[in-house]
Parts: sequence; structure tokens; C-alpha cells
Amino acid sequence: MSRRLDTVPGHNGMRLAMMLPASPAPFAEVAARVADLERAGLDTVLVPEAYSFDAVSQVGYLAARTERLEIGTGIVNVYSRSATLLGQTAAGCDYVSGGRFLLGVGVSGPQVIEGFHGIPYERPRSRTLDCIEVVRKVVAREVLVHEGPTVEVPLRDGRGTGLGKPLKLINRPVRPTVPIWWAAMLGKAVESAAEVADGWMPLMFVPEAADDVWGAALAAGRARRSRMLGPLEVVAGGRVAVGDDVPVDDVLDDARASAALYVGGMGARGKNFYNEIVSRAGFADAARTIQDHYLDGRKDQAAAAVPRELLDRLHLVGPAGHIRERVAAFRAAGVTTLMVEPVGEDPVRTIERLREIVDEIGRESKET
Repeated sequence: MSRRLDTVPGHNGMRLAMMLPASPAPFAEVAARVADLERAGLDTVLVPEAYSFDAVSQVGYLAARTERLEIGTGIVNVYSRSATLLGQTAAGCDYVSGGRFLLGVGVSGPQVIEGFHGIPYERPRSRTLDCIEVVRKVVAREVLVHEGPTVEVPLRDGRGTGLGKPLKLINRPVRPTVPIWWAAMLGKAVESAAEVADGWMPLMFVPEAADDVWGAALAAGRARRSRMLGPLEVVAGGRVAVGDDVPVDDVLDDARASAALYVGGMGARGKNFYNEIVSRAGFADAARTIQDHYLDGRKDQAAAAVPRELLDRLHLVGPAGHIRERVAAFRAAGVTTLMVEPVGEDPVRTIERLREIVDEIGRESKET
């Protein structure tokens, strides 16, 4: 049984979020579907970026088409925009959304940062910490002065023209602070996220093994966490399909290629966070096999080597009773926002059914 990591109340103890899926449809149609999902009970939508369209412009469009939905970036990297610009962006998106924005940040990886943006991938944890501190200063309308290991504002004498002076944001933001979620995978990064971020977004989250994988890092970070921040939001989940008629084997098999990519192909041997996460979660032998197949070019065999038990624990697929058990497992592991990917022809109905299950569990928890 996993130890509870934390809790933050949402509707009835857990909120629902999803990443905006890639779609060839016109964005007006995508936004209309997001509005439908909002009415179905979705609480948060995150817009990915990577090396696709920028996320911020889509956030603004979604803000105009929704009413209560929290809208965020999922994620923007901390390198390609200055730390101050991230703060301006957070304040601006919060303005156009009427106080419904959250800033999801992460370090991405060298392939994107150096290969697409042409920026050295250096000191990722320090860069993220600098950016979070600067963003908060900008949104709070502080006179911006920051001397960190990767960010210096204003530039000190001897750098630039020497004409820079401390400034503060001209506008008055809607809120004095905007939630910041950090996509941190392991070790010191997770520890820092637990210390300074409003939310933490892991991947490959097996709730039954969460304490084994991340418990020590989270505990160390929380021990230094300011009470002013409130409890840490834990954001995790997987694919979801609810119903007696769901083809469980087919849905989980469709998730194999993605799992194999992360566990086997994201990095070299000995330098793959996702492989290490799965290994710590109790699937070390499978993780080695998947990586061996993948790095040797046998992607189909890598996918076939992903254990069914791992897929079943990562995702929420099956009859309502099974989904209830999986929601309860994520909740028991401290997940406060369930990040889901609806599978099937009717994602709106899937969110409606999941919302019913989550709220039912929340009500029962309050009664006991």
C-alpha cells in the first residue's frame, strides 16, 4: 500500500486535467471541444509546446472560449524565453483569462533547446529555480532585481551598455501570484519542485510505487517548503476509458509504443530518467529489456516487452468499478489533480463519467 504524499481539495478532493491533444482540425473546432469538456467537468487544460506552435497564443484563444476552466502551458521550457518574459507572459495570460492561468514549466532537453532554439542546455535545475523566482517577482510587481546562477537582472556593470536599471511591470496583474507547475522527473529537481513550485508534474506515475520512486525527494523538499505556498499540487495520471464495453487489451496495447519510447528511447543507457523511474517502480528487468530492444532498433519488440501490469497501473482503462479502484489508488498516492487522456470516440462523455466517479469517491471520503 503506498503512503499518501499530499492532498489538496478540488471538487471533492481531486481535480481533472488533460493535455490539449494534437489535432489537424482548425483551432476554432479544437476550442469548441475544450468548451464541451469544461461543461463535462474538466477543471484544467494544458497546452503543450515542444517544437510545435507556441503554447501562449493558444492559451489566449481558449481563454476567450471558456468560462471557469483553468488554462495553462504544459509545458514551456525555461530557456527559449527570458525569465522576465515568462513573468510577463504569466501576468498577461492571467489577465486575458480573468485569473485562470497556470504556468507549467520544464527543462525540455538538449535536442530541443540546442537543436531547435540554438541555446546551450546548461544548469537546468538552477535555470528553473531562477525562472520561478523571477516570474513571481514580475507578477507581484516587485522592482525586478535578481542575481542568480543563470539569471541576472539588471545586468551588472561591465556587461552590456551599463544603462539598465531596475524596473517593475507597468500593469497591475489580476492576481499577485500565478500558480507554477514544474515537470520534474527525479532527484534534486523533484526535491526543488516540492520546495518552491505550486504543483509537480511527474511522468510514468505508478501510484503503488510512488513513495519508492519519489518519496524521499518529496519529503526533503517539503521540509523546506514555505507555508505561504500551501500544499504541493501533485498532477499525474494516464489514458482513460470507462465502460463495460471498453476493449481493454486494445487500449492498453495502443499505449505500448509510447511507453517503449520513453523507457527505451529517451536518452542513452544509464541516462534515461523514465527508465530509472520504471526500474524503481518495480519493473527493472523489463526496463532493461525495453531499452536494449529500443536502442538496438527493435522498436516493435521493445513495445511488446512493456509489461501488461505496468500499463494497467499507469492508465485508467476498464469498467467503472476498475476505474474507481485506479482513481482511489492515485488519490491514495497523493495525486490531487488527475491528468488524463480520454480514449475513444466521445471524450466528453468519458470526462463526464470520470467526473462522477471522482466526485463519488470524494464525497465518501468526506463522510468517513
